[in-house]
Amino acid sequence: MNYRAGLTLVFAVITGCAGLPQKHEPVKLSSSAPLEGLQEQTGGAWPAPEWWKRYDDTTLDQLIELGGANSPTLATAHARYDSARQSVRLAAAESGAHLDATADANRQRLSDNGLFPPQLLGFTWYNQFDLGLQASYTFDWWGKQRNAVDAAIDQAHAAQADRSAAALMLASSIADAYFGWQSDQNRLLLAQERLATVEAQARITNARVRADLDSADEIDNSDLALAAAREQIAVLQGSAKLRIVALAALVGSNISDLPPLSAKPLPTVSAALPDDVKIDLIARRADITASRWRVESAEKTLASARADFFPDITVNALLGVSSLDIGKLLEYGSRVPQVGGAIHLPIFDAGRIKARYGGAQAAVDSAVSAYQDTVVSAARDVAAQATTRAQIEAQRAQRTKQVAAALRMKSTAAARVRQDVADARGELTATASWIEQRDALLQLDAAALSADIALQRALGGGYQSPQRLANTSAGPAPP
Repeated sequence: MNYRAGLTLVFAVITGCAGLPQKHEPVKLSSSAPLEGLQEQTGGAWPAPEWWKRYDDTTLDQLIELGGANSPTLATAHARYDSARQSVRLAAAESGAHLDATADANRQRLSDNGLFPPQLLGFTWYNQFDLGLQASYTFDWWGKQRNAVDAAIDQAHAAQADRSAAALMLASSIADAYFGWQSDQNRLLLAQERLATVEAQARITNARVRADLDSADEIDNSDLALAAAREQIAVLQGSAKLRIVALAALVGSNISDLPPLSAKPLPTVSAALPDDVKIDLIARRADITASRWRVESAEKTLASARADFFPDITVNALLGVSSLDIGKLLEYGSRVPQVGGAIHLPIFDAGRIKARYGGAQAAVDSAVSAYQDTVVSAARDVAAQATTRAQIEAQRAQRTKQVAAALRMKSTAAARVRQDVADARGELTATASWIEQRDALLQLDAAALSADIALQRALGGGYQSPQRLANTSAGPAPP
């Protein structure tokens, strides 16, 4: 009899494990970013955690600190991280031993037509009191529960990395909007200089038309130039107001609660790519780290799904007392201890286990694809910002020469006016050209600063991944 029972158990286990898929091979993720052929200046350092302090602007420091405290974007990232942490607690609570206390009190009437009629037992109503402590434990021999917990932990790590990525994006957006406002303020000063020059030209034109030295058409030309100068001032003023609105939205506060803003010259920065950017970028980007955690989480979920093909073995124990008389409930004779075991064999489940495993395999493939896409996007981001900076620097070098040439022309024209060789029109025209060149140079400075902010973000903004760089197998192999 025991021999037959053993054969039956073995047959059941074999049947339950039928269709067991091969153990998943750990994926091999790329350990470097595709930055081959990027011929930009190297020798620079990685951004510091508080990279924005390189601009030496206390107002910017206050704005970023305010954004970190109030921004709804960061609040959302915090909420996702907290949700992931609770998922870890839930996964851990579902594994291991369970202990439950129960207490029941019932009063019931016996049926006159039941198996034991009241006439036989001598009573119609009876009381039932039960008190117990029940424990159960499921053996995790195949790693199902362990891998489920590890997968939840990896998802929490991914959410934490996402939070760092969100903080970096917020800080860079605040810096970009703030220096955009500073650029508008500096350009407004130049626009006002240009308006004053155009007004002076208009006065000379009006005087010459009244003296019949020029035709009346010149007044129309002056009006056009005045309208264009005033339009530029209106455009810059509107742009500055919009940037303040954007700053308030980014930091999550009212415009009136922003720190006082004052116009300052734009900071000049020079930066080069780190020597090891191709390799170390993988560990310096929070979004890449989050993708790596999701790959590991998907692999562990797959290992947990594979464990479904193996039998679950559970041990149950009950330590309790039961009595019809509550006064005798705690007596020694009322004890009803119980010990039992259970085995669950997935034999016929209409393909549910295979479908779950197939879905987990697809999730691994999706996570790997997302990781590769994130790495390529990060490399493209770094290359684009580094190339943009280099192009702006080349343009700026030539624009600086044009500003110097325009200044010399202005000085020469002013000298002719002082020597009464020419009237002031030539000097005013040269002054307007000089202002135009300075405005173009200022726009290049603003573009260079914006590209530098974007490059700090592309290089990870001082983030360093705590994750190992080599993937390993998710969980031990089942026997």
